[in-house]
Amino acid sequence: MNLSNLKPAKGAVKKEKRIGRGQGSGRGGTSTRGHKGAGSRSGHSTKIGFEGGQMPLQRRVPKVGFKPINRVEYIGINLDVLQGLAEKHNLTKIDFAALQERGLASKNDLIKILGRGEVKAKLEVTAHAFSASAQKAIEAAGGSIEKM
Repeated sequence: MNLSNLKPAKGAVKKEKRIGRGQGSGRGGTSTRGHKGAGSRSGHSTKIGFEGGQMPLQRRVPKVGFKPINRVEYIGINLDVLQGLAEKHNLTKIDFAALQERGLASKNDLIKILGRGEVKAKLEVTAHAFSASAQKAIEAAGGSIEKM
């Protein structure tokens, strides 16, 4: 075996379809486009979603609900998570940087502290928003809150 007798595996290379090159090619005449109509003309294209006259999917499926354009999306972090952080890492001050370091938030997130669980440690918590129950629980434990 040498470079002069290398060739692709059998069936790996297909011949290109040569459309519109005479009757002998088997694809002459109408060039696989059928007879007459828009589909046989050059430049023809159908609308996106057109289903041959059948009612298109985007019109068959009903519209449901709405999405408010000015909605503010918060990442919720509960009190039990804060308590766990305080115990595990010996923290008294929990702010955005501390949450980001531990993988609970990324740089563009907005943080809201929620009231599930309980706080035993005296914590200084800084976040974008607090639920009423979370705020009461943190202050009841002797901590303080600060909104960013």
